[in-house]
Amino acid sequence: MLENLLRWFQRSVLVLAVAACSVVLAAPAQAHDVLESSDPANGSSVPAVPSRIGLTFDHTPMGIGSVIQVQDGTGTDQADGAVTIVDNHVTQAVKAGAPAGKYTVIWRVASSDGHPIEGTFTFTAGSGNSGASPSAAGAAAGAGGTPAGVIIAGGAAAVLVIGLAGGAVLVRRRLRNTESDA
Repeated sequence: MLENLLRWFQRSVLVLAVAACSVVLAAPAQAHDVLESSDPANGSSVPAVPSRIGLTFDHTPMGIGSVIQVQDGTGTDQADGAVTIVDNHVTQAVKAGAPAGKYTVIWRVASSDGHPIEGTFTFTAGSGNSGASPSAAGAAAGAGGTPAGVIIAGGAAAVLVIGLAGGAVLVRRRLRNTESDA
């Protein structure tokens, strides 16, 4: 009887370990986030330099190491303040007084799966930005939240550890009871 209990416990541990590994290993296999649109659009001409540059992704990127440079024709970065991430929208304020001309936007964010993604696009502004730049401090700076895969993997690992500990206690008690009966 004790041998059957031990075999059952070993099989249960093996099944739980395989399940936990498949959940943990499946999380990194997610595809990187994809830029769905930008504001202004790539290659577009706008009447004036916008007060903000916006990027929309198919998932919510992480806030770690996010950078958007807004370079004017001379290569001067006209970005003002920190990048803001709210849901799947990433925005960067543009300095007041940014000149007219061709702009190159160079962006880099951490995808929701944790891998960095980056890209560039251009637009042309017919006139400078004469309005006051929105305050980066006043904007909501969302951190992007925790990816669902990480939460699921953590939960599965916790269940596995609790199950293994509980199973070990039961087997140990059974072994002690068997030894004391003999």
